Amino acid sequence: MRDHRPGENAPHAHPDVWTGRATNRVQWLLALIGAACMALGIELAVDSAWTSGIAPLVMAVVGCIAAGLLVLFGTLAFVHVALRVDEEHLEVRCGHIGLPRRRIPLSDVAGATYISHVTPRHWGGWGYRWRPEKGTAVVVRRGEGVVLDLWDGHTFTITVDDAEAAVQVIKARLGRTKPGAAAH
Repeated sequence: MRDHRPGENAPHAHPDVWTGRATNRVQWLLALIGAACMALGIELAVDSAWTSGIAPLVMAVVGCIAAGLLVLFGTLAFVHVALRVDEEHLEVRCGHIGLPRRRIPLSDVAGATYISHVTPRHWGGWGYRWRPEKGTAVVVRRGEGVVLDLWDGHTFTITVDDAEAAVQVIKARLGRTKPGAAAH
């Protein structure tokens, strides 16, 4: 996947496929904390010098490993988000394995808007978020993003670098798929 930087494309030239991404390096620190919890659980299981019985030991080991796995995989899923816009679809993929993933046909998009300041705080944290009054979002970091207005009345927000270019590409594609439709 290739990232497009500001000013990289000519002002009105839109590639067949536009790709972009956003990364959150803080998530790596959280992933390390998850790995440390797992290591603690394994250490407790291997070096079990507990004299108070097996039940507390099992609970501690299982608790540490479960918490570690939850934090590790929960954070790695949202280390970055990748946005891909082709002639017919917009696809959002999260993390290294691309899950969660959402594919939106451009025919479902009424408009696209650039937003200069998206914060995890406004959405209740990092990750794939839903709020009844705001819609759905994939937020991996604070900063610029794209807000899609869907024909069903919902919105979908994505944090991505060079969001302004993404909006331009989406609007250009919407102009082709919806002749005569006014772009937002």
